Amino acid sequence: MAAAAALLGRTAGLGLGLVAAAGGRRLLRCGAGAALRERSTGTLLGAAVLCRPGGAAERCLSRGTSSNPRPKRPLTAYFRFVMDNRAAFKEKNPEVSNTELVKKLASAWKELPASQKQVYEEARKTDWKRYGEQLAAYKAQLTPAQAAALKEERRKQQARRRSIRAKRELNLLGKPKRARSAFNIFLSENFQESEGNTPVAKLKKLFDTWKRMSAAQKQPYLQLAQDDKVRYENEMKSWEAKMIELGREDLVRSRRQTLKKKPAETTKQTETAKAKASSSGKKAKLKKSEE
Repeated sequence: MAAAAALLGRTAGLGLGLVAAAGGRRLLRCGAGAALRERSTGTLLGAAVLCRPGGAAERCLSRGTSSNPRPKRPLTAYFRFVMDNRAAFKEKNPEVSNTELVKKLASAWKELPASQKQVYEEARKTDWKRYGEQLAAYKAQLTPAQAAALKEERRKQQARRRSIRAKRELNLLGKPKRARSAFNIFLSENFQESEGNTPVAKLKKLFDTWKRMSAAQKQPYLQLAQDDKVRYENEMKSWEAKMIELGREDLVRSRRQTLKKKPAETTKQTETAKAKASSSGKKAKLKKSEE
C-alpha cells in the first residue's frame, strides 16, 4: 500500500493528494487551517509542512522537543496592515471572494500615505528587534543535536523554496509539460471509474490491472505515450529556441547538462592526476632503492 501511495504521489495531472504511512512511521500533516492560524500570530508564511513525531523538523522542535517554544517571526508592515483592515474590508464587501479581497487590500496599501505606512514599519522594527533577542535565547538553550537538526531542516526548506521558485518561473515562461508514460495515460482515463473507496485503493486496483494486461491491450497506451513524447520534444525545441533569444541559455537542456558534467569531469581529472602522481612517486622510490 505504501508503494501505491508513493506512486500516486508521483502521478501527475490527477489533482489528488494524501497523507500516508512511510517506513512504518505516520506522517502528521499540519493543514491549511493551522497554517492560517499561524499567520495571524506572525509565523513565517508558508505551505503546510510534514513532520514526524519526535523528528528533527523545526516546527516539531518548537512543539515539544525543545523546552521553550520557538519565537514567532514578526509580520511585515504590509501584513500588519492586512490584519488590521481585513475584517473592515470584508464587512464593506461581503460578496467578494478572498482573492478579490486580497487585491483590494493590496491596492489600498499601495495608495496608503507614507506617513501611515511608517506606523506599521516602526511596529515591525520594534517586533523584529525583540524577535532577534528571543531567537538568540531560544537557540542558546538547544542541545547540539537539536541545533544541528534545525540547521539541516533550514537547509532543506531553502532547497524546497528554490525548487518551487524555479518551477513557478518555468511555468511563467511557458515550458511545455513533460510527456506522459503509457501507465499515466491509462491511469488518467480510468481513475474515476476504478473500483475502490479511497484514491490509494483505486490506484492499487488500476496498477494490478495494468500488470495483468497483455502487450496487445497496452499497445494503444504505448502509442499515445510515444505520440506525446514526440509532441514534447517538438515543443521543447521551439521553447528552447525562444529561451536562447531571451538570453536564458541556462534553461536549455544541452547547456544544463554541460554545466552538470563539468564538476564531475573536474573531479575525475583531479583523481586521475593524483593517481598518476602517486604512481610516479612509487616508481621513483623503487628506482632509488634499487640503486
